[in-house]
Amino acid sequence: MIRVLLADDQSLVRAGFRALLDAQPDIAVAGEAADGEEAVRLVRELRPDVVLMDIRMPLLDGLAATRRITSEADLAAVRVVMLTTFELDEYVFEAIRSGASGFLVKDTEPEELLRAVRAVVEGDALLSPGVTRRLIAEFAARSKAPSEDGALAGLTEREREVMALVGIGLSNEEIARRLVVSPLTAKTHVSRTMVKLGARDRAQLVVLAYESGLVRPGWLG
Repeated sequence: MIRVLLADDQSLVRAGFRALLDAQPDIAVAGEAADGEEAVRLVRELRPDVVLMDIRMPLLDGLAATRRITSEADLAAVRVVMLTTFELDEYVFEAIRSGASGFLVKDTEPEELLRAVRAVVEGDALLSPGVTRRLIAEFAARSKAPSEDGALAGLTEREREVMALVGIGLSNEEIARRLVVSPLTAKTHVSRTMVKLGARDRAQLVVLAYESGLVRPGWLG
C-alpha cells in the first residue's frame, strides 16, 4: 500500500486528490496538511511514501518544507512531489535542487497523477518525456558553471554514459535502445549510479549531471 500525504492550503484541492487516491486499491491517503509547518510535522509522524506538496502555502512554503524533509536522514525514503499551477513555475527548478522528486500541475489528468505517484515510489521518472525535456532545458539554461571536483570519480564509463543520457531526458527504454541493452539492464545502471552518487531519484541525477559538467547546456536536441 502506497501511503500519501496531501499538503495544500486549499481544502477543495485536498478533497479532490483524496477522493481519487483513496479509490485506488494500492494507494491510501495517510493525512492532510494545510501549511508547510504541518506538512513537515506530519511527515515526521506518519512517514508517508509520497508527499504531494503545494509550492505556495502559508507559514512555511512548499520549498522550505521540502528542504526540511529531504535534509533529514531518517526521512530519506519519503518522496516529495511538488504541485504547481503552471508547468514551468519559477520555483520548480529550486524545488528539484531542494530534493523534490519532480512536479505535477494541479490540473493534470487523474490517470497521470496516479501513474506519477506509483512511479515515484519506484524511483522511476516522474514526468512525461515532453515535460521532462522542457524542465531539463530550463534547468540547463539556469545551471551554474560545471564543477571539476571529481564527483563522478567512482562511476564506471558505462555509468557515466547512462547518467549523461538520463541528463538529456531519456527514459530507461530510450537508454536501452541507444546502448543496445535490455530496459532492465538500463534501469540497473541508473539505479547503481544513483546509489553511488547518493541521488534520491532521477531528478537529482539530472541536477548532478549538469552540475558535475558531465552534461552541458547545448547537448539538448
